[in-house]
Amino acid sequence: MMSKRSLRTAAWLLLLGVAILSVVSPYYRVTTFVPHGAEHFLIFALVGLGFGLGYPFRYAAHSLALLVFTAAIELAQLWAPGRHARLSDFVVDALGLLAGMALAYGVAWRQKAAATGK
Repeated sequence: MMSKRSLRTAAWLLLLGVAILSVVSPYYRVTTFVPHGAEHFLIFALVGLGFGLGYPFRYAAHSLALLVFTAAIELAQLWAPGRHARLSDFVVDALGLLAGMALAYGVAWRQKAAATGK
């Protein structure tokens, strides 16, 4: 498994990438063959997973902070030329974050159970 330091670095880089790609011109927006909603869900799930694994047992605080970040990113798109703030994007992003955090919680719980022999 990756070290906590590596996971934290990856989580912060993902968060920075999300912030940049969310407000740049649509011309620079990365698109894939994956549907728009799935792209949002997956990248935010990775952010949630990264923070959840990098900072274990701080799930509530990080979930709240990342949800505020997600709302701020959507609101920032109101002032970004060519971008659109959508409630549906916020909902999908928030669900992705929480899914990533839940997965990280499950991994941490299993590791703790394995370490204690339960």
